Amino acid sequence: MRTAYSVETVRAAERELMARLPEGALMQRAAAGLAAVCAGLLGRVYGSRTVLLVGPGDNGGDALYAGARLARRGAAVTAVPMDPERMHPGGLAALRAAGGRVEEAVPHRADLVLDGLLGIGGRGGLRPAAAALVERIPSGVPVVAVDLPSGVDADTGEVAGPAVTADVTVTFGAYKPGLLIDPGASRAGVVRLVDIGLELPSPQVEALQHADVAGLLPVPTASSDKYRRGVVGIVAGSAQYPGAAVLTVAGALRGGAGAVRYVGPAAEAVLARYPETLIGPGRVQAWVVGPGLGEGRAGEVADLLAGDVPVLVDADGLRGLDADVLRARTAPTLLTPHAGEAAALLGVSRESVEAGRLGAVRRLASRYGATVLLKGSTTLVASGGCAVRVNPTGSSWLATAGSGDVLSGLAGSLLAAGLSGADAGAVAAYLHGLAARLTGGPLLAHHLAEALPTAWRNAARP
Repeated sequence: MRTAYSVETVRAAERELMARLPEGALMQRAAAGLAAVCAGLLGRVYGSRTVLLVGPGDNGGDALYAGARLARRGAAVTAVPMDPERMHPGGLAALRAAGGRVEEAVPHRADLVLDGLLGIGGRGGLRPAAAALVERIPSGVPVVAVDLPSGVDADTGEVAGPAVTADVTVTFGAYKPGLLIDPGASRAGVVRLVDIGLELPSPQVEALQHADVAGLLPVPTASSDKYRRGVVGIVAGSAQYPGAAVLTVAGALRGGAGAVRYVGPAAEAVLARYPETLIGPGRVQAWVVGPGLGEGRAGEVADLLAGDVPVLVDADGLRGLDADVLRARTAPTLLTPHAGEAAALLGVSRESVEAGRLGAVRRLASRYGATVLLKGSTTLVASGGCAVRVNPTGSSWLATAGSGDVLSGLAGSLLAAGLSGADAGAVAAYLHGLAARLTGGPLLAHHLAEALPTAWRNAARP
């Protein structure tokens, strides 16, 4: 599992480690790892040209010490400071001793640029002096961010103004949430972690990997039958949106439960496509309600929420939810809004949700007392006081009609198979995103559902 930690947590771990090490040793560890990654990107270090954009703090010091290591291997290294009077003294001395130089302007030619302007403590976008340096980075030159792209909020991934877009980010000691969550994640490029020996507590954010998903996937035993494996009920679709019912059932049939029961007005369309489906009311281990439901059916949502089995609420089912009702439930509730639906539930703008996804999903989970899967460029799953899960799979081709219906069916089936709300949401998002990668694009939602068994098998073999 990939884990990420807040700035406060990382700083505390750094202080504890530095108290046991000789002065400057921790920075040297970071610089050595950074220089090694840069050397790998350059291929041939001798004769290469590296530019350091240097801020006034330890982030700039990391860049200077790494630059000194490259200079000792024959690279021409130029440091361009944001504030010449506030450069890290030790790093500057090391660079000059290795033959590096300091210039006021960014050179027109370079083979690699290191962004050492701001560290993980930076907030807001780049200030004018830093932004001016970034604007002068030669076009097409690879950019390596030191710990975090400058201008990205390390704790949230928010980008409040001008920011660096890196090709590679070399982060030290631990991943930071802003490297995993958009919009910051989109600016980080490939993230490389350098272990510097930090001892860290429980993470604030985590991302499942294949091995984690494999351990959570429901697997039938010799004594299993379709009812022991779980039955998921689907309340979806309408005369206007019968396809939503078909696609939700498609996702559910491939989600690990033993049977899928459909209740709604699109039974004919569902049976025509999936004759395996049970039709009509009956006992279930979880419900999915909302996709394509249309207006005027809030009573059906309320009836399901009054029951004692897990319920996944999506799309039209999210309208007018009563937080008090959800908080009073004893069975798990999983909400799966996109940014617009999340904004309506929170009473804020869609733009604010998209800009601050981590804060939004945490507020939703707290307000409604439910597990929340916030769909989008970075899908997040939040549940109570647990670490927020970031989905690492996916594709921009998922932005297509019906893909969310498939996801809801898949997650609902995992709920019926016995997974918790957080596990069902995270595993479903992972498989859904993996299926999208396997399908490529342009994709249709029913192609996505068809790729789920392959995604499942791939994840089951970590």
